[in-house]
Amino acid sequence: MSANLEQTSFLFGSNAGYVAELYARFLADPAAVDPSWNGFFKDLDDDSRAVLDELRGASWTLRDDETNGAAPDAAGHGLAGPGNGAMVAHTQQVYGGVSPQQLRAATLDSIRALMLIRVFRVRGHMNAHFDPLGLEKREPHPELDPATYGFGPGDLDRPIFLNYSLGLETATLRQILEILHKTYCGTVGVEFMHIQDPEEKAWIQERIEGGRNHTDFTVNGKRAILERLTAAEGFEKFLQLKYTGTKRFGLEGGESMIPALEQILKRGGQLGLKEAVVGMAHRGRLNMLTNFMGKPFAAVFSEFQGNPSSPTDVQGSGDVKYHLGTSSDRDFNGHIVHLSLTANPSHLEWVNPVVLGKVRAKQAQRRDLDREQVMGVLIHGDAAFAGQGIVAETLGLSELRGYRTGGTMHFIINNQIGFTTNPNYSRSGVYCSDMAKMVQAPIFHVNGDDPESVVHVSRIAIEFRQKFKRDVVIDMVCYRRHGHNEGDEPGFTQPLMYKKIRSHATTRELYAKQLVDENVITQAEGDQINADFMKKLEGEFEASTTYKPNKADWLEGKWAGLQQQDENTEHRGATGVSMDLLKEIGFKLCQYPKDFAINPKIARQLEAKKKTIESGEGIDWATAEALAYGSLVVEGTGVRLSGQDSGRGTFSHRHAVMYDQNTEAKYLPLTNLHPEQGHFEVHDSPLSEAAVVGFEYGYSLAEPHDLVLWEAQFGDFANTAQTIIDQFISSGESKWLRMSGLVMLLPHGYEGQGPEHSSARPERFLQNSAEDNWQICNVTTPANLFHIFRRQVRRSFRKPLVLFTPKSLLRHKLCVSDLAELGPNTHFHRVLGETANDLVENDKIRRVVVCTGKVYYDLLQERMNRGVKDVVLIRLEQMYPFPKATLSDEFAKYPNAEVVWCQEEPENQGGWTFVDRRLEGSLKAIGHKAGRPIYAGRPATASPATGLLKRHNQEQAKLLDDALTIA
Repeated sequence: MSANLEQTSFLFGSNAGYVAELYARFLADPAAVDPSWNGFFKDLDDDSRAVLDELRGASWTLRDDETNGAAPDAAGHGLAGPGNGAMVAHTQQVYGGVSPQQLRAATLDSIRALMLIRVFRVRGHMNAHFDPLGLEKREPHPELDPATYGFGPGDLDRPIFLNYSLGLETATLRQILEILHKTYCGTVGVEFMHIQDPEEKAWIQERIEGGRNHTDFTVNGKRAILERLTAAEGFEKFLQLKYTGTKRFGLEGGESMIPALEQILKRGGQLGLKEAVVGMAHRGRLNMLTNFMGKPFAAVFSEFQGNPSSPTDVQGSGDVKYHLGTSSDRDFNGHIVHLSLTANPSHLEWVNPVVLGKVRAKQAQRRDLDREQVMGVLIHGDAAFAGQGIVAETLGLSELRGYRTGGTMHFIINNQIGFTTNPNYSRSGVYCSDMAKMVQAPIFHVNGDDPESVVHVSRIAIEFRQKFKRDVVIDMVCYRRHGHNEGDEPGFTQPLMYKKIRSHATTRELYAKQLVDENVITQAEGDQINADFMKKLEGEFEASTTYKPNKADWLEGKWAGLQQQDENTEHRGATGVSMDLLKEIGFKLCQYPKDFAINPKIARQLEAKKKTIESGEGIDWATAEALAYGSLVVEGTGVRLSGQDSGRGTFSHRHAVMYDQNTEAKYLPLTNLHPEQGHFEVHDSPLSEAAVVGFEYGYSLAEPHDLVLWEAQFGDFANTAQTIIDQFISSGESKWLRMSGLVMLLPHGYEGQGPEHSSARPERFLQNSAEDNWQICNVTTPANLFHIFRRQVRRSFRKPLVLFTPKSLLRHKLCVSDLAELGPNTHFHRVLGETANDLVENDKIRRVVVCTGKVYYDLLQERMNRGVKDVVLIRLEQMYPFPKATLSDEFAKYPNAEVVWCQEEPENQGGWTFVDRRLEGSLKAIGHKAGRPIYAGRPATASPATGLLKRHNQEQAKLLDDALTIA
């Protein structure tokens, strides 16, 4: 007990009601009590305040009409002694005629008991029994010892007034301790007192204390749990028998997860749940696929035999069994719940934000504004939950307007180990789940060998989520029977743990024995349940030898009508828009409500924008972008843009959200274009790249008909989302047959801003380019920007788009387009040829400079400054898929020219190592005499860019000179 709590107890003594009344007056007006009491109340800790709150709410605290004329004065005098009103009445009712000394003792008993009860609610889990193996040696927590509060052995059977705390008006200390230990220190331990919302905290307290004995399981319910445990254990044993030593990351030791998840969906279905999106790592995944998701056992056995999981006529590399996803419908007593398990790599927790993005998209599709129909279920490992920062980043999204999903169900398979590392070496907190306290999620710790308790807390968890729309965590403490994988020898590093495991009965064996002892089943019935399931598996095993997947499920549902494409064909889509519609949208983008106090600078920008729409000339980057979004939403296509500062735009060009200068009320022009338009949403994200990119990728997986964009503050910052980019975005279609149309906007360009504000690392994206997996573009005109956005959702397939966007070009006087370039019969250009009409004849052109992005304007300006007439500039707007034939056609115009590749980036970065041989291929295809391209750019460096402006300018001048000077 804290010193402050001890002081509180001492000061209360015989004057509990008196102190509670003073406290009530202090809360109403601190000046109404003596300064000494004022200071005392201000210094109270949370525990003491909680006890005073309970006393203040008790029926025996004093009211003004019960003080017998002894109302306290400002100093707090006048209440101690005989005039204790309701406190006296209630205490005398319980204890009969008693002396003042006995009254004071009884009051002190109540205060101490309430303190004890509160501390059990806060700390009871510290004395609970979670570990099925019994290896965790926990010292009794001193705050849970009645002696801490002045109770001795002789006090166990004295009645104590509780004011219905624990649901009892009075109880002996022995009864109180029995209830508290059973409720908070058994095989379930709950952490909920950190929650600040009183209603949430009170709801959990009532559910835990009201259902502490878990006696609500019927005979059929107990049999159902046994059957699910039998299926979970039997499947793993069957695999071990048929494929001994084959890596499968089995669920052995954590089988209670299966009936727990069944309970979550069953009860969730009753409470309005229609769909669950699941993400999990390896352990137990195959069990999850079969016994929970409904994937045929024969399909899994076939994959163990080396057969593909998808039809052989579908391209792609595939993936190992325990990374694959699936989907199915489950019927829980008439409540149909659709399940989808998201595919994921070995990067464990990185699937978390992807799942939540899918949930958000599905909620939007169902118009699930209350967020009760679709829920994310994330199944974690203990070491990963505590150790991987993406967990915290994902939790941080839970209550944000642009990313809220109404609460996620977190289920931790706590094996008490991470590969070979013990918890005391892999986390600093007491529990692996401590991170969840940052979002005030309730946490239910439970012993995995007590399946009824696991199912019980799962029911409470889903009820909490559906009622309060908040994250909730179930930490199921269990073990892994075969080590990290089935080929591992865990005894190398945990000999004592695995000595214990080898002699430890399985969860199913323990529970079956319990049901036999309870006369729920006979031993013969238990054996028959097991035999029937193993017989079923044998039949599935026989069927697996001829099993063939009959279809790929990736172009169904929302994806129906879309197709698979290859990189050898250009697909432009219908991206041009009528001039009338462009002008109509353009003018509306320049409007705002009459009573809206707009920022004067923005007002001037809008007036200038309106003039470009009227003239049809000088359409800048921001206007073309807004016209692309506007034309899509008017056509009924939704647009979702998120990223750090995306509403305004990092470089203050977008102003998609405008703020009233007097009230800060928001106005979004793109949401006010047409009464029946599609939705437009833009969200300023938290300072997270990894979780937000993963979220938007997940959104794009579930909604192929929206334009979904993520914008980096600077392109360099995509570094921190590299795992999402590498393991999901670039390879998801090849590994898992999952398309995505996600757009990544990465500001890029060398302008002397240093190594972390220059390069979006195009070389990394290009290195991962193959099998038509995505598009890598660096466009140079507003018109091409307009068309590339519309192309994303106007083709018959979806590919991620990595788009390097400019900074200085946002306001560059040459970086403009005519409105007609956005109009009918216009489209995206992968290559932009020379536009000048004052150069020498084509056959006299001596050099062709190929470049991409912002450096084009530097080259153009330098060429004009020098008056050079025999050098042509060609822009590679799309670097991948590489437009080989189009470039060949351009090169053919200049048969006598040498070819130079010019880039701003260092030689070992940027596009050079990617385009070098590809440019050569385009030249060789037409027999061009240039043979191979020449490099012009910065020399190779370890850092992306210099941080010294003078050196930057020198480097920039040299690369321009190298590109334009012919030897």
